[in-house]
Amino acid sequence: MQKVIVILGQTATGKSALAVKIAKQIKGEIISADSRQVYKGLDIGTGKITKKEMESVPHHLLDVANPKKQFTVVEYKKLAEKKIKEILARGRVPIICGGTGFYIDAITKGIVLPRVPPNQKLRKVLNKKTTEELFDILKILDKKRASNIDSKNKVRLIRAIEIAKTLGKVPKITEVEPLYKFVKIGLYFPAPKLQKKVEKRVREMFEAGLLKEIKKLKSLGVSDERLKKFGFEYYKPTPEKVITKTIQYAKRQMTWFKRDKQIKWFDGKEYKNIEKYIKEKL
Repeated sequence: MQKVIVILGQTATGKSALAVKIAKQIKGEIISADSRQVYKGLDIGTGKITKKEMESVPHHLLDVANPKKQFTVVEYKKLAEKKIKEILARGRVPIICGGTGFYIDAITKGIVLPRVPPNQKLRKVLNKKTTEELFDILKILDKKRASNIDSKNKVRLIRAIEIAKTLGKVPKITEVEPLYKFVKIGLYFPAPKLQKKVEKRVREMFEAGLLKEIKKLKSLGVSDERLKKFGFEYYKPTPEKVITKTIQYAKRQMTWFKRDKQIKWFDGKEYKNIEKYIKEKL
């Protein structure tokens, strides 16, 4: 069975840099698994890797979606699976890299997702509600789905309600036998160290022009509601507010990843041990 490397973990753990380092050693190409970096124009605010940082390593599924529109996990799965096939056909190794657990599960666990088209009228109504109100609605529609969803993720809650109202209930997300052998590497840092890295990254984002980027997105027609979904709850966010949001997001990421027992965890600086592990697996 052909093998695919997966590098995952919380935000600010150095996934992108490690992926580039590994790719150069094993003739790999990188497929992003980040639900915000798929959007064009969200560069500074998502910590998107730059051309210089790529070091000539091919990267895929960055800047493939319009930030004004919702890009679904179904769309992501289709594009990612196509890229995996293309990379393998070139005799190279696919490296999935990112922190969006649902994206990674969709590929690595052979998840079959329900195909329900967006209901814009319903979304408009639901968008006005708080996450607490949405969670209560979902609990009424499907208690089982409510028990394993991120109750703070407004986008996921709305989508789950949308599917439930279309199909009568939120269908069980089925899994089929994956087509490839996935070697999953998780990067982590102790909480105090991660806090410092997040603080440093966020302040660098502001210095690099985060507020200008948000202003530009608004000028291109990206609504305040869309910006909220990207994690920018305020038109003029402060470093402190973004740091708090980012730490909260990092905690949710780890909660998701902890459920996957196939992940081999490494300290974010254990490069040599990670390289050795990957070579053994390949």
